[in-house]
Amino acid sequence: MKLFGSLTSPYVRKVRVVMAEKKLEYEFVLDDVWSEATQIQQYNPLGKVPCLVMDDGGSLFDSRVIVEYLDTLSPVGRLLPQGGRDRTATKCWEAIADGINDAAVAIQIENNQRPEHMRSADWIRRQQGKINAALEFMEQGLEPNSFCMGVNFSLADVAVGCALSYLDLRCSDLPWRNNYPKLAMLAEKIFERPSFVASALKSSTPKAQNAALDQ
Repeated sequence: MKLFGSLTSPYVRKVRVVMAEKKLEYEFVLDDVWSEATQIQQYNPLGKVPCLVMDDGGSLFDSRVIVEYLDTLSPVGRLLPQGGRDRTATKCWEAIADGINDAAVAIQIENNQRPEHMRSADWIRRQQGKINAALEFMEQGLEPNSFCMGVNFSLADVAVGCALSYLDLRCSDLPWRNNYPKLAMLAEKIFERPSFVASALKSSTPKAQNAALDQ
C-alpha cells in the first residue's frame, strides 16, 4: 500500500498513527497537492490528502474512510468496536476532533493565503469559537486518568491526539493545556506512544505554504 500525504496534515497523521498501531506496512509518499507535479489527482478526484492506494491500484480517500478500512485488515490493536453504541461514540469523538482540525486549517488559510485587506476577523473568531466549544465538549466527556472511551486506547484517542498536536503546531498561542486539564493529561499519555512519536508533525516548508498543504 501507498499513503499519499504531507508531514503537516493532521488527517494524514491520523492514518499514519493507525498504520503504526495496526503494524501495517506501507510506503509513505510525500506529495504537494498544490504543485503542478502532484500525483494525487490520478488517485483522488478531490485532489486532497490523505489518499491510500492499495496493491490492486484501487484508492481510498478521506481519513475517516481510510482508518475504518485499515482497522479491518488486522486483529492487532483493534481501534474500533465492532458495532453498537460504542462504535458510534468512537466515531463521534473522531468527528469532533476532525472538526477542530477543520477550523484550525480554515484559520491558517485565512491568515496565510488571503491578502491582509481581505481577511475576515469575524470568520476567524467563528472558527476559534468552534475550537473552544469542541475542546470544552471533549473535556466534559473525559473521565480522569482514562482514555476517551474508557480504559482502552481507541480511534477516538488517535483522532483527539492528532487534533491537539495540530493545535500545538498551528495555534500555539492557544493555552488549551491550562484550560482543559483532563485533555492535557490525556495528551501526555497519547503523545508518548511510539506511533505518535514516529509521526510527529513537522513544518518543513514555509508556514504560508504549509497552511495549504495541511488539507
